[in-house]
Amino acid sequence: MLELISAAEIVGVGLTLTPLTRRRLHNFRANRRGFWSLWIFLALLAVCACAEFIANDKPILVKFEDAYYMPVFKAYPETVFGGDFETEAEYRDPYVSELINEKGWMLWPPIRFSYDTINYDLSQPAPSPPTRENIFGTDDQGRDVAARVIYGFRLSVVFGLLLTLVSSVIGVAAGAVQGYYGGVLDLVAQRVIEVWSSLPSLYILIIFSAMFVPGFWTLLLILLLFSWMQLVDVVRAEFLRARNFDYVRAAHALGVSNPVIMWRHVLPNAMVATITFMPFILTGSITALTSLDFLGLGLPPGSPSLGELLAQGKNNLQAPWLGISAFLSLAVMLSLLTFIGEAVRDAFDPRKTTF
Repeated sequence: MLELISAAEIVGVGLTLTPLTRRRLHNFRANRRGFWSLWIFLALLAVCACAEFIANDKPILVKFEDAYYMPVFKAYPETVFGGDFETEAEYRDPYVSELINEKGWMLWPPIRFSYDTINYDLSQPAPSPPTRENIFGTDDQGRDVAARVIYGFRLSVVFGLLLTLVSSVIGVAAGAVQGYYGGVLDLVAQRVIEVWSSLPSLYILIIFSAMFVPGFWTLLLILLLFSWMQLVDVVRAEFLRARNFDYVRAAHALGVSNPVIMWRHVLPNAMVATITFMPFILTGSITALTSLDFLGLGLPPGSPSLGELLAQGKNNLQAPWLGISAFLSLAVMLSLLTFIGEAVRDAFDPRKTTF
């Protein structure tokens, strides 16, 4: 019985938050603007993550002759619904729609356009103003702006998160090695970083975009070449400070290897500054993608890009809904991330985590 109680107590202690963690969570919630910004951002991200069920030129569910189909997940030829062609069914086509409705029904998403769907039934030349069918209007190619905003929001956040995570891992590793070992390694690495950071990144991006076909992963790799240095100085300073602490020297005396000391003992202290900076790095990553798309050096043409929508707004001043939609989307996204970053900074502020 005593052994069971002891085991239960150990498990309970392991699951219980430490006083420092509870204090940080309290400080984060105390920043009401950042706390609610986090929930609003997560809600918007959850909505955009289900973009195919909100804006799509394919129905979510089709019932035809007592059989159910989900075109969102699988492409069905037109012959399945009594058509003539073996190609994928065009559900917005009146002929296909009539065939399905005669023997079944279709459940459509709220917006019957995907980010690349062209509306050929516009009452005005593109770009057309907002209507009941296109609530945010259409761009200069007749594509629904609301659908492009939803897909563009998701693409920007996913791109920014991937770039932030990968660049943070590389930056933390480089800063940790420099700060912990110091000496000639640190001196040489700092000179290399200074030279690399002084390179004109915009011109290099222009050269790379002329050499390679721009794409999601290609652009991510190119931006990663310059974004990984943002956390090096912060982590390096933390490791330089912590490597002379008594507990590090005691671990050395006990024969603990350097990688274990860096991972278990020094890195947790450095991660405080890293986590504090990450929301702002994410904001910068999204801004970089938007800027490149605005200049025409980013994602391939036709991609759901907020920067490309901003460029369309600049080129079509007679259609203010283009620029307003892209601006409001970016303003809301970046403002929420900035507020979240401020709350995280308050949560990890050592002056506010002491009892």
